[in-house]
Amino acid sequence: MPAIPWSVQADTSAQPRRGRVAERYAAVRAHSVALAAPLSAEDQCIQSMPDASPTKWHLAHTSWFFEAVVLAPHAAAYRPFDGRYMYLFNSYYEALGPRHPRPQRGLLTRPGLAEVHAYRDHVDAAMRSFIAEADDPAWQAAGPLVELGLQHEQQHQELILTDILHALSCNPLLPAYRGGEPPALRLATAPRPIEWIAMPGGTVQVGHAGEGFAFDNETPRHAVLLAPYRMADRLVSCGEYAQFIADGGYRRVQLWLSDGWAAAQAGGWTAPPYWIAPGDARAPSTHWQVFGLDGVRPLEPAAPACNLSFYEAAAYAEWAGARLPTEFEWEAAFDAPGIAQMTGHAWQWTRSSYDPYPGFRPLAGAVGEYNGKFMVGQQVLRGGSRATPEGHARRSYRNFFPPAARWQFSGLRLAKDAAC
Repeated sequence: MPAIPWSVQADTSAQPRRGRVAERYAAVRAHSVALAAPLSAEDQCIQSMPDASPTKWHLAHTSWFFEAVVLAPHAAAYRPFDGRYMYLFNSYYEALGPRHPRPQRGLLTRPGLAEVHAYRDHVDAAMRSFIAEADDPAWQAAGPLVELGLQHEQQHQELILTDILHALSCNPLLPAYRGGEPPALRLATAPRPIEWIAMPGGTVQVGHAGEGFAFDNETPRHAVLLAPYRMADRLVSCGEYAQFIADGGYRRVQLWLSDGWAAAQAGGWTAPPYWIAPGDARAPSTHWQVFGLDGVRPLEPAAPACNLSFYEAAAYAEWAGARLPTEFEWEAAFDAPGIAQMTGHAWQWTRSSYDPYPGFRPLAGAVGEYNGKFMVGQQVLRGGSRATPEGHARRSYRNFFPPAARWQFSGLRLAKDAAC
């Protein structure tokens, strides 16, 4: 597998650089295990829908990635923990062989959780040796793949949380992922009014600027022409979204895209998926509540609305007399004065389909399947959520999901044309 032509390349001459990679590798891998620690073995085996994966599978797959992409091609002395795992824990890499069907990952009661942890330990030991001892040509080729593997694992760390939240929401007991005292509720009873930040438009440069890591779908950097527009200074709040519901937002067909209306009707959508309506027998209350990682909590009006599909976000924008920003408008406004909540709260749906940038070419080899082959039928999200690992998000990051996806921590920010 050839070296990856990204801005991140291995420093073959500086042993301290390898030391920093080893430290980062250990920290990222330990964080995945820590995220799974509150869960029982039963919790970690469940798959609540085809789009989600069991926690145990995430822990194994992220180890498989280092084994299949780094160790097997570049560490001559490496011996697999169990050759059958190449089939069990491949996700979608056709170049790396067949795989267990995605909707059936929850049937993998074996290997057990202890064996999956032993697999992680085996891969980690081999990776520590490889990082420290690989010769310069091997490190030159594999160093960028190690960083890709770490970024990949951070993506799965967020999926561990989104997937287990969906699984726990299917339990009538609505058990919390985290034990102990939940964080204190914010005292604000209503959000402050949205302020509209004027953006001049014009020709702007978008995409990865060439410093630090970036996925291939963030490149090449290129110019786009934007008309003047206005961007909301914050995300749409739960209180505002509750007003949309109360005003018949889920019953007014004129607010919805055709496919969105069909999805809402087929799914019986009447609110975001983890909202609990007043009078619900699962958690009786006279007010809206929200099920989250800390269990059932009263709805916080000022908190960003979350777990929305693109269709719901677009319908809300229509109701509010606004629209969703394009991904390029979002990127241009990233550090504009007055703009808040761009990262760390909720991924933000944009009106941009997930298409290749001009001049995009998938990378050679198996890693060329990482992003490029999904560039159809998806919408771009920007920003980062409260579950996104620290340091993982950036201005040019392009997340993507099908427009009906609701189990991710996805919200919305409004935009308007300058004349509106």
